Amino acid sequence: MLLSETAENIKKMEIRGAGRIARAAVEALADFARNLDVSDPETFKREMQGAAGVLTATRPTAVSLPNAVRYVMRALDSFESVEAAREATLSRAAEFIEHSEHAVEWIAEIGARHISDGDVLLTHCNSEAALGCILEAHRQGKEIEVYATEVRPRGQGLITIRTLNEAGIRTNYIIDSAVRYFINDVDLVIVGADAIAVNGAVVNKIGTAQIAHAANEARTNVIVAAETYKFAPRTILGEKIEIEERDPAEVLPREEAERLPFVRVRNPAFDVTPAEYIDLIITERGAIPPELAYTVIRDYLGWRIEEFR
Repeated sequence: MLLSETAENIKKMEIRGAGRIARAAVEALADFARNLDVSDPETFKREMQGAAGVLTATRPTAVSLPNAVRYVMRALDSFESVEAAREATLSRAAEFIEHSEHAVEWIAEIGARHISDGDVLLTHCNSEAALGCILEAHRQGKEIEVYATEVRPRGQGLITIRTLNEAGIRTNYIIDSAVRYFINDVDLVIVGADAIAVNGAVVNKIGTAQIAHAANEARTNVIVAAETYKFAPRTILGEKIEIEERDPAEVLPREEAERLPFVRVRNPAFDVTPAEYIDLIITERGAIPPELAYTVIRDYLGWRIEEFR
């Protein structure tokens, strides 16, 4: 079944990137609704809620996942029959996927305006949105150079440099801990986000906060490129975004770890960059300072105060 396969692939990071994760989850939810053979509307809703729960449990940090699932599941707020519920679910799923696919294009167009001819950029991890801005600037004929980090321990930076190389963009591939060494050669840092809190703080791949701190010290601007569905509504209540810790074997092979009984491997997948280290957040709706993150949650995600009970 596509649902269980998708959930497993998201959990194992076979499907990576918040946007790709969100679209994959919505496609799996639509497939589940399409093939759900029940006659009672309440049973349909209950089964869909179970499927939604399976998907949202896979990656606790990427709020794009629950936001995407919630968008589709709102089709079940009011319905009269199974077929009406199924049709509404499939329609909202298609709407989300179409918007998500175009969102990266719109972000790229806006983000490229903030990249100047001759700029040296630094990016971290493999962000579809951040890369879109860089690629669009290159397509516009701007002469740019990029520093791309290795991204330990999973090496997502290798995907990034392959993309940049295919586009013909001059790229420097550096280890994560070399960022401070090269930051004075960089004009602009551009990264993606897995989640953005109501106060403008950004949750992204581990290492982002250190990069932003180094950039702040060097007076280098930091831009975050992120779709609106990566904003985290429940942070309005003061809830913290859960930071996922992954398998220690990604860092240290189990055989080696077994020989080191007093060593505990910590492997957080993300960190939190304070809003004061971020100059601009580029969304598909426009560019905002991090202080206006709340307006995205209110105006574009449509969360109402009564939903925060």
